[in-house]
Amino acid sequence: MTIPEPLDVVDVLLVEDDDGDVLMTQEAFEHHKIRNKLHVVKDGEQALQFLHREGEYADAPRPGLILLDLNLPRRDGREVLAELKNDPELRVIPVVVLTTSEAEEDILRSYSLHANAYVSKPVDFERFIEVIRQIDDFFVTVVKLPQ
Repeated sequence: MTIPEPLDVVDVLLVEDDDGDVLMTQEAFEHHKIRNKLHVVKDGEQALQFLHREGEYADAPRPGLILLDLNLPRRDGREVLAELKNDPELRVIPVVVLTTSEAEEDILRSYSLHANAYVSKPVDFERFIEVIRQIDDFFVTVVKLPQ
């Protein structure tokens, strides 16, 4: 009998200012026993500090996946996405825009800024945690990510 290799734990950065959505995402990770480590920042400025390992985030891990809300305080998700994808070291990190907006202009703009996926947040709790599980399954289990 072969023993399967242990899966690597992936650091996931959630950039979300809504405490309810943060809580639902955390619960989705727990509910589906997602082994990946979830890090949370509340605004675009903190996200960039985390990614650039500045200030209180000097020891932050490099995330393997970013879940990014668009409507954030200080710097919105579009600005974060643009800066992230213009940085040669950071642009390889997959970014899933996870937002309440279903506006066509937000979808087009996100993809033009090189988002890897655009997902509208379901309002139903059960559907929300299922979406988080599917994102995790796809980007962490199915897709091969750069080290």
